[in-house]
Amino acid sequence: MTDRPQTRDAANTMWGGRFASGPDAIMEAINASIGFDRRLYAQDIRGSRAHAAMLAAQGIISDSDARAIGEGLLTVLSEIEAGNFPFSTALEDIHMNVEARLKDLIGEPAGRLHTGRSRNDQVATDFRLWVRDQCDAAIAALEAVIRAALGQAEAGADWVMPGFTHLQTAQPVTWGHHMMAYVEMFGRDLGRFRDARARMNESPLGAAALAGTGYPIDRQATAAALEFDRPMANSLDAVSDRDFALEFLSAASICAVHLSRLSEELVIWSSAQFRFVSMSDRWSTGSSIMPQKRNPDAAELIRAKIGRILGATVALFTVMKGLPLAYSKDMQEDKEQVFDAADSLMLALAAMAGMLSDLTANRDRMEAAASAGFSTATDLADWLVREAGLPFREAHHVTGSLVAMAEARGCDLPDLTLSDMQSVNPAITDDVFGVLGVHNSVASRQSYGGTAPGQVRAQITRWKEKLA
Repeated sequence: MTDRPQTRDAANTMWGGRFASGPDAIMEAINASIGFDRRLYAQDIRGSRAHAAMLAAQGIISDSDARAIGEGLLTVLSEIEAGNFPFSTALEDIHMNVEARLKDLIGEPAGRLHTGRSRNDQVATDFRLWVRDQCDAAIAALEAVIRAALGQAEAGADWVMPGFTHLQTAQPVTWGHHMMAYVEMFGRDLGRFRDARARMNESPLGAAALAGTGYPIDRQATAAALEFDRPMANSLDAVSDRDFALEFLSAASICAVHLSRLSEELVIWSSAQFRFVSMSDRWSTGSSIMPQKRNPDAAELIRAKIGRILGATVALFTVMKGLPLAYSKDMQEDKEQVFDAADSLMLALAAMAGMLSDLTANRDRMEAAASAGFSTATDLADWLVREAGLPFREAHHVTGSLVAMAEARGCDLPDLTLSDMQSVNPAITDDVFGVLGVHNSVASRQSYGGTAPGQVRAQITRWKEKLA
């Protein structure tokens, strides 16, 4: 795409007769947004076609003018999609670029397109349509990530691994249970994008500059044509708020945090020290100097995306926080932040879905790690409460003493003899060894949402039904 040369007088005609001369070059540079808002071309043309059709239906412009406008806009659309459109910085933004090209194509009828609207409600409509599309894309991408995580969970519903707190071995859990934790997180992200989409699905078109219009427009018709649920009820609000973009960014930031946490675990788990998982060649890179290296670069880059997305969120909140009603030019700074965040999120979601689908979990290595580190200490304490009648605090103390004994001997709890245990508390019987195995431990966690394989499989089934 190349810029079309424009004189300053040509740009000035877009502002009307108020200004005697064109802008200074620096003013033109700071004022122009076509470098980034050209991404709104499809939404801009869609909104303009709906507006023109409504104007004709209301008798505000002729049917022949509306047909010429509609056909001309389709030509503009095809030029942009083919990469042949002459974008001009002198024409400031996507709206003026499209309208100027439309005039080149169809002449005088193009000047009637802007009847009953302003660039204020036009850009608010375009941007809302674009963000709505991004919500749909995020929902589809999240569903792919969830399905990939469900596949991992189903394969390893009864594979034992260590559960961690403070990155220290805590209690045994299953690989399926760990994967399902992320399914739940991403499921809430899914809900946030769906909620945001539903809330933003109101049309600003027809609010005009800020006060509405005196033309007998039909805002219900344009809202329906653009698949909005309804027109926005207040024209000042319609052109001046960007909470729909802020809500999208907020949902994106929370989602990126979840992606980053899972990425961090994949980085740790794929290390030589853990070896819980192996990344496929598709999602790993090598080293230019160390031939043995397999670097989890995709996970590391996903982990870093939160910086860009959260930064965009903070930036737009900062832009909007002090603006009086209605429109201010500050709001031109809304789009680049959202564009970058949306691109980063979609890339991260696609990469995560691919990594999880290709990931190989090392069942034997995880089980060996789960059996070490005194991971069944809580099971021992619970057994002392149930079978020996000890108060939990006393059971906790007895278990701690046995852990210290095993640690001093360089062994794990199941390696202690019955006499070793009875030397700390004589109420312990041989039955205690039944709870010290990691498989017995996870099987006992039958409470709703627990790590028992049956509970994990029930949650997998629930999520498959939800996605279906």
